[in-house]
Amino acid sequence: MTAERYLELQLDDVLRDLAAGGGAPGGGSAAALTLAFAASLVVMVARSSESAWPEAPGVAAQALALRDRAAVLAEADAEAWGDALIALAGAESGGDPRRDFALEQHLSRAAEVPLEIAALAADTAALAAVAADRCDGAYRADAVAGAALAAGAASASAHLVQVNLAVRRDDPRLARAQAAARAAWEDAQRALDTAR
Repeated sequence: MTAERYLELQLDDVLRDLAAGGGAPGGGSAAALTLAFAASLVVMVARSSESAWPEAPGVAAQALALRDRAAVLAEADAEAWGDALIALAGAESGGDPRRDFALEQHLSRAAEVPLEIAALAADTAALAAVAADRCDGAYRADAVAGAALAAGAASASAHLVQVNLAVRRDDPRLARAQAAARAAWEDAQRALDTAR
């Protein structure tokens, strides 16, 4: 299945694929798709606020680019995690240094995609917080929802980075993923505060 195929599927089919079992697509793909929904909300809020917010078209364009990248990452994560699962199954026989090295490489790649998802989610939450502050008030709740969804995607992705790097806890990618998740939650809280 290609990234474009994910976008062509009916939502019911995507949900069925996630629930099917077998490991991929899994949490990373779900986080990426959640991020795509969050960015789409920011696009909608910005486009709906253009008459009162001069910067809205620029924010909409940025959020649209984030949405498009998130959709591609949904498929990339499924592929990377699927490869890691195959490598994990092969490593169960244990003791082969080449196989262990290959497994580490697959898990490292499986951490790269959720790391990018976490970073994009932090960017999306920041845009959503700006939108919540400056948008037409009728759409503020949607901006807050976008920020919360982005923060959830960032946290889920940071957790996946941690799991995939379990053999290398000192890897700087874990710190970057966790920082992205914290930033996303701070922006989500800022968005929520504007709605009070």
